[in-house]
Amino acid sequence: MTTIRRFCCDDLLRFTSVNLDHLTETFNMSFYMTYLARWPDYFHAAVSPAGRVMGYIMGKVEGQGESWHGHVTAVSVASEFRRQKLAKKLMNLLEEISDKMDKAYFVDLFVRASNMPAIRMYEKLGYVVYRRVLRYYSGEEDGLDMRKALSQDVEKKSIIPLKRPITPDELEYD
Repeated sequence: MTTIRRFCCDDLLRFTSVNLDHLTETFNMSFYMTYLARWPDYFHAAVSPAGRVMGYIMGKVEGQGESWHGHVTAVSVASEFRRQKLAKKLMNLLEEISDKMDKAYFVDLFVRASNMPAIRMYEKLGYVVYRRVLRYYSGEEDGLDMRKALSQDVEKKSIIPLKRPITPDELEYD
């Protein structure tokens, strides 16, 4: 039986196999530690009965006013554990924390425009493409900013798509 629990420091030494996928964005250790310290409620691991990290989600809450939102920085599942709905469970957990605990208006994420399996999964989870970010990934590949409205956004304003693509320097960061 898989357990989903908060990510802990020891997991940083045990989750390398999850990041082996070429589509998974990897970060340096201090980046993971910052998320673990600042947004522990948004960092979870799916763990096997033997204690192996099968997947994880890392996110944060940011913005102001109607732009207050949960953000999925990374969600990844090791290849041998895919097709078990682990990513869906991890995404649902982050959405619930964003909605119920932090009263966010929406959850957003960025995905490579070429990563069709991930895009289809996010669409099944209720996400829509809000905008295209030109050359978002290493200045080469476009990214899609996908969003899902939460209960605070009664009129669903946060998911009305932009009519034109933007560049990374037009993104708002908090």
